[in-house]
Amino acid sequence: MVDADVPEISVEWYQDIVDFAADTPQPVQWFAEHFTEGAILLLGALWLVAALSRLGGGPRGWAYALVSPAAVVLAYGCSEALKVVVDQERPCRAVVTELAIVAGECPPTGDWSFPSNHSTIAGGLAMATLLLSRRVGWVALPLAALAAFSRTFVGVHYPHDVIAGVLLGTALTALLVPLLARPTTGLLQRRARRTERPVPDPTPTARR
Repeated sequence: MVDADVPEISVEWYQDIVDFAADTPQPVQWFAEHFTEGAILLLGALWLVAALSRLGGGPRGWAYALVSPAAVVLAYGCSEALKVVVDQERPCRAVVTELAIVAGECPPTGDWSFPSNHSTIAGGLAMATLLLSRRVGWVALPLAALAAFSRTFVGVHYPHDVIAGVLLGTALTALLVPLLARPTTGLLQRRARRTERPVPDPTPTARR
């Protein structure tokens, strides 16, 4: 039975997307099933490329590269906390459908649906990448959108789950990275100044 709090339009969109997914060719379904997991690895690789590009940018560049993954982890933690509070059932158990989902099997009971962790991580990684490098970030953003959509395509999330997840990941990362980078930049600058100080010569000056 569908939860009363689930928007009716989200249930309808879910049903339409799952029906469409079931009619796609087998290679498309195989790709979607693997892409929904592999997209996170691809986004992680893009973030790494962007982070490496900032390492020559002084303390501020180092700070952004260092704190951005922490911001994504915090966003993920928030999505996990929301899951416990909302405890919304997965659509592949709640929505009656005669079609098998592309994912093959539904996640177990207790692995709640709202928001989508995958989408939160995808949105967070994409935003972190954009903050590090606009060029790489504009590649990461559509990839994150596809990663989020794939969670509904394979049948394990409602559309509103993935939309909320992407918004949560992008918003928190955009907020947290500059906040965390500011004190980190100061710390790195102080460390750099200490290492640049000349070391006094311990040899005493000979008297004439």
